Amino acid sequence: MNSQFKTVLPGFEHVKRFWDAGQKQVIVKVLPGEFYVSKNEELISTVLGSCIAACVYDERLGIGGMNHFMLPAEKGVDQTSAHSLNCRYGNWAMEFLINEILKNGGAKKNLKVKLFGGGKIIRSMTDIGLGNIRFAYSYVQEEGLDLVSHDVGGPWPRKVVFNPQTGKAQVKKLREMHSDALEKREVRYLHDIEKQDSKTDIELF
Repeated sequence: MNSQFKTVLPGFEHVKRFWDAGQKQVIVKVLPGEFYVSKNEELISTVLGSCIAACVYDERLGIGGMNHFMLPAEKGVDQTSAHSLNCRYGNWAMEFLINEILKNGGAKKNLKVKLFGGGKIIRSMTDIGLGNIRFAYSYVQEEGLDLVSHDVGGPWPRKVVFNPQTGKAQVKKLREMHSDALEKREVRYLHDIEKQDSKTDIELF
């Protein structure tokens, strides 16, 4: 177990990882605005409302990762001034995830993509999930990536568990989950993004 925790790729030491005794696996928990890439025998997990998680992997090399973004695109930010905080936006979340996989040996021609999330969770607002879905589909198409499966839309949250080595993904629709709690989390997260946009020295955790 200890050896698994020591082999995290550089730059991902801050992402929460824990040992699941039931599955006898290391589980990595990706939060909104985060992404994670691994070559290890471990599982990457997240819970989605209107957010999208893209699982991208090179099954030939056995490397892959997952992101979790809340809004489609951030405008007017130059590539050279972008940093990991921008990953709450889909365009940066996809760029950072794919570039990290390629940096660690993956080949773009071998990349496969699975998309999840985009539910209509925040009832009082426009359908953020639908905008995220449209962005994700168009990004995959424009980049010429291979979209092999997807489970998006609908009125429910989802839990996604992804194996970065094999590309296997499991999705559980959380129909029994109290949606008010997730709705409040997403509204709060959106407000945090608005504050962050006007104050660049604040970081989200």
